[in-house]
Amino acid sequence: MQIQTDRNQKEIKAHGTYLFPVRVSHEWLSNYERHTFMWHWHPELEWTYILEGEIHYQVHDQEHHLRAGDGILCNSNMPHTGRPVSEEDCHYVSITFHPRLLEGYKDSFLKEKYVNRIVENPSLPCLVLSPSSQWQADILVMLKKINELYHNQKEVEDYDFQIYLLLMEIWRLVCCHTSKTLENQIASKNLVRLKQILTYIHEHYPEKIALSDIAAEVNICPSECCRFFKRTMHESLFDYLLNYRIEQSLALLARGETVTETAFQCGFSTPSYFSKTFRERTGHTPREYQKLAIPPAVP
Repeated sequence: MQIQTDRNQKEIKAHGTYLFPVRVSHEWLSNYERHTFMWHWHPELEWTYILEGEIHYQVHDQEHHLRAGDGILCNSNMPHTGRPVSEEDCHYVSITFHPRLLEGYKDSFLKEKYVNRIVENPSLPCLVLSPSSQWQADILVMLKKINELYHNQKEVEDYDFQIYLLLMEIWRLVCCHTSKTLENQIASKNLVRLKQILTYIHEHYPEKIALSDIAAEVNICPSECCRFFKRTMHESLFDYLLNYRIEQSLALLARGETVTETAFQCGFSTPSYFSKTFRERTGHTPREYQKLAIPPAVP
């Protein structure tokens, strides 16, 4: 499986309901193609608590190596991705909720004083939690409690109210221990630029893309475009484009498309170059992957 997004990489999946905008789920990296969940973003805040294994978790330009017992808050509208540290799987809990749950009524003092200064601060893409810090350990304990309540809701009549109170207490701790800073205009500009580059790649990957085309999209020179992308994403622009094309090819192969047709639909100049790149990045040839992805016909 893979995370479903629109053309701007915004996740499509609903996170709870309008009446109770909270979703708690257990996730394993091994459930995702290539054991990596692709870059995406959503307006909801997301707490992640690592139960087993390790993960490289990147939010915007910040990458963190998280181990069992650690946690992280991914801020609203921040692009993020996760990949394995080793061959060992990573099992984690994802708690996603909309900021309006914290705000109360429209334009409330809670929203202006305690929510917006964090949610709308591009210089705070994420917050890492370690059990070695007491206030962070307290949050980790509450995240565990939210997970228990959510998955035992049939046995707890007021589970939703308890979850709401826990999220409010967690947010109070975050506000108390996060210094109030002015919005970083440079960080904001870089985030917009990154999203423009990603959107251009995701819309044009089937075509022949030149570096000059991407640079022109964000109004900078090609060399600076390369430096900016590598500095922000921790991989080259060319590597990201190839990885994205391979990612898009997986669904086509799994549907039974030919290697040749898949290669051209995903922007590769020749089927042989596609096959070579596919094997380098997945460990299988396209045809080997098809045999693994397509179940044999039942006689």
